[in-house]
Amino acid sequence: MKGWILNRRWDTSVPEDYSVTRFRAQAEKEGLELRVLAPEDFELLVDREDRKSILIDGDESQLPDFVLPRMGAKTTYFTFAVIRHLERLGVPCFNSSNATDTVKDKLYTQQILAETNLPVPKTMLVKFPVNLDLVEKHLGFPVVVKTLYGVQGRGVFLAEDRASLNDMMQLIEVTDEKANIIMQEFIEESYGKDLRVFMVGGRPVACMKRMNSGEGFKANFSQGGHVEKYEITPEIEWLATEACRATGLDIAGVDLLFDAEGRFKICEINSAPGFKGIESVCDIDIPKEIFHFLRIRLGIV
Repeated sequence: MKGWILNRRWDTSVPEDYSVTRFRAQAEKEGLELRVLAPEDFELLVDREDRKSILIDGDESQLPDFVLPRMGAKTTYFTFAVIRHLERLGVPCFNSSNATDTVKDKLYTQQILAETNLPVPKTMLVKFPVNLDLVEKHLGFPVVVKTLYGVQGRGVFLAEDRASLNDMMQLIEVTDEKANIIMQEFIEESYGKDLRVFMVGGRPVACMKRMNSGEGFKANFSQGGHVEKYEITPEIEWLATEACRATGLDIAGVDLLFDAEGRFKICEINSAPGFKGIESVCDIDIPKEIFHFLRIRLGIV
């Protein structure tokens, strides 16, 4: 089995991304031929000679059995063009360009989940100047402020009251009046904590609880939060599975917020989740699970 990972270009002055290192190591164990490529390595030719219409470093290359795009919310137009071209050539991509594009947009993700009657925080798309009365009426304070395409907790803020929200919105408007901003109701029960459910093949394989380091309301492991293993209950399994079904994702990180009376709401979905934190507390080998899923899906033993 031959595969490609699409990832950002590695800066050799820093350690390689944990996930890529783990994929490489597991591929070597399984005798799987794996290449890690950056979108910038590709040239696309659109003509009738489809099987020869993709070049790597200027040369024709044999197509792989699968591709794992690992850019997530940072997937650019050029990267999408590469993934879509590979899909047109019949190369299975996990996740697909459509699914990745869907969850890259946080508002669109919430619209899809709400349409399928899944529990999500009440969300509002705002425009400038922001109508503070509407925000207070429909969402209240504190209120969570997000950019549409942030990752790893970046671009997520908490406005404690009307005055602080007004100051924040004025700053954003002056900086970029065309900025796309959404606001979400603040779920008090989930302050400083949430769940990350790791999905492979549309099913949950591990779950961890993330807690902040003592300051702020975000609980991302990448920003210094603490993690611990968390039992996958029937509700957690159902929510995460339905979220992937609705968005078309095969491999995902589904983030759940704690709600009242022990219930949960779906906060966000990541199409290229990291797994350093979840492997550190759960008895799970994520690359092994993913390669096993790929062999079954592709019928390659």
